[in-house]
Amino acid sequence: MKLPGQEEFEHSGAHGNVLAEELDSGLGPGPSLGGPSDTNSEESGVSKDPLLFIQLNELLGWPQALEWRETGRWVLFEEKLEVGAGRWSAPYVPTLALPSLQKLRSLLAEGIVLLDCQVQSLLELVEQVISGESLNPELRGQLQALLMQRPQHHIQTPGIRPCRGSNAFRNASHDEDTPSKHWNPLRQKLPPGAEAAAVLAGELGFLDQPLGAFVRLRNPVVLEPLTEVILPSRFFCLLLGPPTQGRSYHEMGRAAAVLLSDPQFQWSVRRASNLHDLLAALDAFLQEVTTLPPGRWDRTARIPPPKCLASQHKRLCSERQEVTGFSGGSGAQAGQHTPGPELQRTGRLFGGLVQDVRRKACWYPSDFLDAIHPQCFSAVRHIYLATVTNAITFGGLLGDATEGAQGVLESFLGTAVAGAAFCLMAGQPLTILSSTGPVLVFERLLFSFSRDHSLDYLPFRLWVGIWVATFCLVLVATEASLLVRSFTRFTEEGFCALISLIFIYDAVGKMLNVIRAYPIQRPGSPAYGCFCEYPGPGGNASEWTSTKHKDTDVLSHLGLVNASLLSPPECIQQGGYPRGPSCHTVPDIAFFSLLLFLTSFFCSMALKHVKSSRLFPSVVRKVFSDFSSILAILLGCGLDAFLGLATPKLLVPTEFKPTLPGRGWLVPPFGANPWWLSVAAAVPALLLSILIFMDQQITAVILNRAEYKLQKGAGFHLDLFCVAVLMLLTSALGLPWYVSTTVISLAHMDSLRRESKAFVPGEAPHFLGIREQRLTGLVVFILTGVSIFLAPVLKFIPMPVLYGIFLYMGVSALSSIQFMKRVQLLLIPTKRQPDMLLLRHVPLSRVHLFTAIQIACLGFLWIIKSTPAAIIFPLMLLGLVGVRKALEWVFSPQELLWLDELMPEEEKNIPENGLEPDRLFSRSDNEDSELMYQPKAPEINISVN
Repeated sequence: MKLPGQEEFEHSGAHGNVLAEELDSGLGPGPSLGGPSDTNSEESGVSKDPLLFIQLNELLGWPQALEWRETGRWVLFEEKLEVGAGRWSAPYVPTLALPSLQKLRSLLAEGIVLLDCQVQSLLELVEQVISGESLNPELRGQLQALLMQRPQHHIQTPGIRPCRGSNAFRNASHDEDTPSKHWNPLRQKLPPGAEAAAVLAGELGFLDQPLGAFVRLRNPVVLEPLTEVILPSRFFCLLLGPPTQGRSYHEMGRAAAVLLSDPQFQWSVRRASNLHDLLAALDAFLQEVTTLPPGRWDRTARIPPPKCLASQHKRLCSERQEVTGFSGGSGAQAGQHTPGPELQRTGRLFGGLVQDVRRKACWYPSDFLDAIHPQCFSAVRHIYLATVTNAITFGGLLGDATEGAQGVLESFLGTAVAGAAFCLMAGQPLTILSSTGPVLVFERLLFSFSRDHSLDYLPFRLWVGIWVATFCLVLVATEASLLVRSFTRFTEEGFCALISLIFIYDAVGKMLNVIRAYPIQRPGSPAYGCFCEYPGPGGNASEWTSTKHKDTDVLSHLGLVNASLLSPPECIQQGGYPRGPSCHTVPDIAFFSLLLFLTSFFCSMALKHVKSSRLFPSVVRKVFSDFSSILAILLGCGLDAFLGLATPKLLVPTEFKPTLPGRGWLVPPFGANPWWLSVAAAVPALLLSILIFMDQQITAVILNRAEYKLQKGAGFHLDLFCVAVLMLLTSALGLPWYVSTTVISLAHMDSLRRESKAFVPGEAPHFLGIREQRLTGLVVFILTGVSIFLAPVLKFIPMPVLYGIFLYMGVSALSSIQFMKRVQLLLIPTKRQPDMLLLRHVPLSRVHLFTAIQIACLGFLWIIKSTPAAIIFPLMLLGLVGVRKALEWVFSPQELLWLDELMPEEEKNIPENGLEPDRLFSRSDNEDSELMYQPKAPEINISVN
């Protein structure tokens, strides 16, 4: 295809009348024909042309009363007017008959083509169109009057019952029902700058030969009567002819509308300079269509729009490269690691840290201004309850592990201080700091070592923290964070799966502890039975042994009454004494706690998925989805309060003092320990430094992936520096150690997802990115600290409800990784497996082998974590990178490209054409991330007659 500047207009080869008006003097053929400038578009390889609304007006009523009726409209998909129902159909993927495209091409080749036409009204446009035809004055007058006739639109406004039958059109044809008088709900779904295109098609008995015209306006003009939505029109297409059998002109009109709705055809036509370019664009469209054989499908069936639209990037880039020499990026470039500025070595001490500070400083004011949004309020409530639950859970576990040296109060205070300071200083403030399972395992081992060797635990822990902070500062100074470029999805998924399983394991374990604390009462069990004892004639205590009698009269005669017939308070009122192991227990607590646990979990999952359902308006669905955890907690609290059972409630410290009696807030440097222990502490500190580095940076890599479309960049060096400083602070105060927590951080980002509000019919909401700011995390941690003084309110929240939220976060994080999709493939028969592009390029046996290796690594990490060998757990995490490196000897680069990602050094060893798949994360409406692969080019189905 030839674009402006490549060739002059050629009269030869044009089978019709082609008129191309020149641009202003001195400008020559313009590269941009409407809409914004294409300079940025061509640099980025993505079209920036305005969105086009296309309407098909069909001429009906011949030979009685001719009238134009709106019968179809397009933006991305087709909507057909269902006359009998008086409504628009649901959007669907258009299918065309191949002859309609061929007839349209012939008609355009022999018809009128006006490019860069300058008009100010519909009358001027009609006059220019009919002036190009050799028609007698009478026919020209009839044709002009017909084209100026106001079409009958179908505008269905909320609150107005649509008319049925043919009167539905007629009711919309009067002046008071013109588009300008109606508020059209479709208008608010179109983005600013959208343009319109009108396609007029039909049959005229007074025409002897077909009449075709295609007009592109230099400057878009509002041709108000033509389209139902008041938009400036850019294109006008007229397809008229004598009556024929069938609905050939209707199908040609649909074909023209489908062509204009195609991004590549539209991009080409906006820049076409002559008929040759227009026909070349149509031919390029025909080369990409997919035909469906007749008899193999139902032609009346409507194909629903896909959930995820294929990217037009490669189609547009190939078109531009063909014409202008511009390349939007080869396949190799699309698949390579392209490290951002935060992962580029400076070669100076603390150079990466300085670059992070400079890069994030310019965003600091907006980090607070961008938080002014109702969504942030929802995120605060959701993450606050998750953080409080996490602080209580890990505080209790830490108290058990350290035998009271640290407890829930230290957990609350440390979470508030460290989290708030991190949100204020960090490079990625969306990260949530918390105690994590691996760090808790290390703390337990450190305390056991201190106890077994009669060491003072907190001073020894202080020196370990000092050494860890020192090692982390060395890592920051030497820009060791650049090693995260070697963390591929294999490492990230292994770590994320481990942390998610820890959440699930702890949630279920805590729930089982509740059941053990409130055992289920079974007949015959030691805990079963409660009797009311009355003083016997001789006051003999042996009367208590008559518990096996079932007859109440006999029991009463012996001085015993079954409390199932007489409650303990009534027993006391009658002068008796309740005796038995179950007199003061409530047997319903275990069952009801389990009910609350499952209710909060399933309610959170169900409400999160409401956004993808068809129930309720979109605003209501969004509220249910955003507040899913809050609503689940409120439901659980309401059920608990309604039944009034003594379920275990949230315990919040009421006094502000250290858990360990007799100690102050500052930890002494030595205590009863020898001085040399401060040096020996460097050995366990080295292992803990590896754990902190891996835990922090793997979470940071997961949160800063390109799929989340973060605009303000990451700060790997700055984040690690903040963690090092906080290690000094928490060690000196005897508070728990904190690092980025993967599950809650992902939940935080998920609660701040931004999606397009106005989207065209048939198009799913677009993921726009994350609402990046510092305020939600800061408020969460401030509220966590204040929670010490909110005990009168928080004490009504049942712990089983919070355990259910814990389980929900673990399951959500686990189900969001591709690893789980491949685990499911192990259980699905081959013929039932989904059509994943991964399975098109990698043999199933190789996929299973890769998954089995990941499962083995995950199981090995879990075993190490749960045994006395947990001291080497940090080295095992680091070993995941080594295992991934070793996989290069088992799998080819092409297989690793689909199964995982390529390490930087691997990209040199794979041909450019092997790096074609574009990877991106696409959140479904349950708001969970899922790995998807984009096909190379979109295709429009065409049925063959």
